[in-house]
Amino acid sequence: MATKAKPAKKVSKAKATARKIAANKSVAKKAAIKKTVKKAVPAKATFKPTKLKLLRPVPSDIDIAQAAKLKPILQIAEELGIRENELELYGPYKAKIKLEILDRLGKRPNGTYVDVTAITPTPLGEGKTTTTVGLSQALGAHLGKKVITAIRQPSQGPTFGIKGGAAGGGYSQVIPMEDFNLHLTGDIHAITASHNLVSAALDARVMHEKTQDDEKLFNALCPLDKKGNRKFSPTMLRRLKKLGINKTDPNDLTPEERSRFARLDIDEKTITWRRVIDINDRFLREVEVGRGKDEVGHEHMSGYDITVASEIMAVLALTTSLEDMRSRFGRMVVATNKRGEAVTVEDLGVAGAVTVLMKDAIKPNLMQTLEGTPATVHAGPFANIAHGQSSIIADMIALKLVGKDGFVVTESGFGADIGMEKFFNIKCRYSGLIPQVVVLVATVRALKMHGGGPKVVAGKPLAPEYTDENLELLRAGLPNLERHVQNALKFGVNVIVAVNSFANDTPAEVELVREAALKMGAMDAVVSTHWADGGKGAKALAEAVVKAAKMPSNFEFLYPLDMPIKEKIETIAREIYRADGVDYTPEAEEQIERYTRLGFDNLPMCMAKTHLSFSTDATKKGAPTGFRVTIREIRASAGAGFLYPILGDMRTMPGLPTRPVFYDVDLDMATGKVLGLF
Repeated sequence: MATKAKPAKKVSKAKATARKIAANKSVAKKAAIKKTVKKAVPAKATFKPTKLKLLRPVPSDIDIAQAAKLKPILQIAEELGIRENELELYGPYKAKIKLEILDRLGKRPNGTYVDVTAITPTPLGEGKTTTTVGLSQALGAHLGKKVITAIRQPSQGPTFGIKGGAAGGGYSQVIPMEDFNLHLTGDIHAITASHNLVSAALDARVMHEKTQDDEKLFNALCPLDKKGNRKFSPTMLRRLKKLGINKTDPNDLTPEERSRFARLDIDEKTITWRRVIDINDRFLREVEVGRGKDEVGHEHMSGYDITVASEIMAVLALTTSLEDMRSRFGRMVVATNKRGEAVTVEDLGVAGAVTVLMKDAIKPNLMQTLEGTPATVHAGPFANIAHGQSSIIADMIALKLVGKDGFVVTESGFGADIGMEKFFNIKCRYSGLIPQVVVLVATVRALKMHGGGPKVVAGKPLAPEYTDENLELLRAGLPNLERHVQNALKFGVNVIVAVNSFANDTPAEVELVREAALKMGAMDAVVSTHWADGGKGAKALAEAVVKAAKMPSNFEFLYPLDMPIKEKIETIAREIYRADGVDYTPEAEEQIERYTRLGFDNLPMCMAKTHLSFSTDATKKGAPTGFRVTIREIRASAGAGFLYPILGDMRTMPGLPTRPVFYDVDLDMATGKVLGLF
C-alpha cells in the first residue's frame, strides 16, 4: 500500500528568496573551488635554460661557479619528468634518484648515447669533461634538445693533489662545483667504509683460524641460542650452496662438512685485498699491520690504495640493479685457499653488510650545469686498473628520461686507447646499451707535443712552441689523432672530432686540425670554444652530433668473451695500440693458468697501462710503431667482472707533489664560501 507524501510546510516569500540566494552562492562557491583545484594541477614543466653572463677575461672556475644562478633541484627534476617521490633530497641543489624510476619508465625508448673521449693527452688533460658539459649545454640550452650529462664523481686525491677538480671548466661546468668535488652525497665515503670492512673481516678471519680448531670455529660461527638452537645467516646459506652442501640446519652437518664450511684455509701469500682511503698518501702504499699487543704473531705487510681504485667502486659503476650489486659483491675475490680455490667476500660472510653500506650509494646523483641542463654524477672508478666510466645505472635512467629524441652525453677516462676501448668492450657489454656517436677531443697543444714539442709539465708555464703558431710541429703530431679516429671507427660508430680551442690557438692551426680530421675518416670536425663561451661555443659541435646520430652505425665489440685470455690481450695490443707483440712474465703466465682454471677466462680485459702513450713507455709520443708490450701481472676483479693485465708499473695510490692544490683551498669566514678549488 502506497503512503501519502507529507504536505509541504508553507514558507514565506522572503525566506524562499533568501534560500535561493544562499543556494546560488553555494553552487558558485563549489564551482570556484573546482576551478581552483583544476588550475592547481601543474602542467608539464618546460625546460628553462639559465642564461650565462660571459665575462672577459674568463674568471677562474670557482668564481664562475659561485656567481652562477642555480635552479632548485626540484625544478631540474620536474623539467626532466622525475616525480618528487622518486628523489631523495640532499639540500636544495642536489638529490639522489631512486632506482624505482626504472619501473615506471621501463617501456620508454632510449635516447641517443654519445661518448666523449680524447686523443693521447698531455699531463694537463685536453678538456674532455669541459667538452662533455659544453656539448650538453649546447644541445639543451641552444638546440632545444632534451639532454643529460652523465659523468664520474672525482676523487679527493687529485682534487687536493695536483690535477684539481673534475667538474669541467670555464663556462662549461657542473655546479655546485664545491659539492661536486668534495663529498657530494657521500658515495665515495661509503665505498671506503665498505672496502675497509672487508679488509678487517679478512685479517680477523685469518687470525681466528690460526688460533681455533674446526669445532671451535663452527661453534663460534653458529652459536647456540638460549633455547639451544643454531641457525645459519643468509650469507652462510650462500656459502653452503657454493660448497654443494644442501642443508639448512647447522645440526645436520657432518664433522667433515662442518670443517669445510667453517675453515676458509686462506693462503696468505695470495691475499690481494688491501685497504683504501680517498686522499693521496704515498706513505701508506706499503704498511705493516697487526703490531698491537693482542695481535702478536699475526703481523703482516699490507697497504693502501686510493678509494676510487677499490673493486667496490668498479662494481658500483658496472652494476645494473640492487640485486646484481649484491651478487657482484659476493663474487669479489680476496685470496685463494691452500687448494688454489677462490676465496670470496661471500665466503667471509660480509657481502650482505657491504650491500647495506652501499644501498644508498647505488642511487645516481642529480645536479645541473651552468646553463641549467641536468647532469647525473655517479661512480668514479680509476681509469687505469679499472674502466674509468660513470655508472651504468645512471646512464640507464638518463636514456629513459630523455626519451627517443633526447641525448645522453657521457665521457670515458683518459685517451681513447684506454677509456673508449673499455667503454665499448666492458661497460657497453654489461649494460647492453649501444652508443651511436663518439666525440673525439683534440687540442693543438697536445698535437704539438706529439709532433715533438717540449715536455709539458703540470704547474709550469708552457714553452713558446705551444703558445706561438707552429704549423710544422702541429702537422707532425697529427698521426696520433689519425690512429684514434681509426680505432673508434673499428667499433662501427660515427666519429666527430671536437677541436677544443684554447686562447693561444691561431685560426690556421685549428683549421689544419679540422681539415686533417675529415681526411682521416671523421664524419665531421668542429672547432669548439665552450670553455670561454659555454654552450654557445659548442653549438656547431652539437649540430654535428645531432646529424651524426641520424646516420647509420653498426656497433660491434673488438673481441668475443669466449676468446682465451691471451688472445683478448693480444687483440687489444695489436688493434688499438699497434704493438708488434706481447710478452708475459712467468708470474703473468701462472696467473693466466690459474684464472683459466677458476673460470675467469670468459671475462673482458681491462688493460692497465700509461695514458700518456699508445705504448707502455710514456715518453713515446705520437703514433709509435715497432714496439712490444710486456704483461707484468694479471689481477682479477671477478665481482666487477673483468681481469686487469698490468703493463709496466701502475700505482694505485698517488703521492702528493711539493706544492699540492690544498695550499690554495680555504674558507672565507665572512661569506662561508670555499676558496681556491679549481
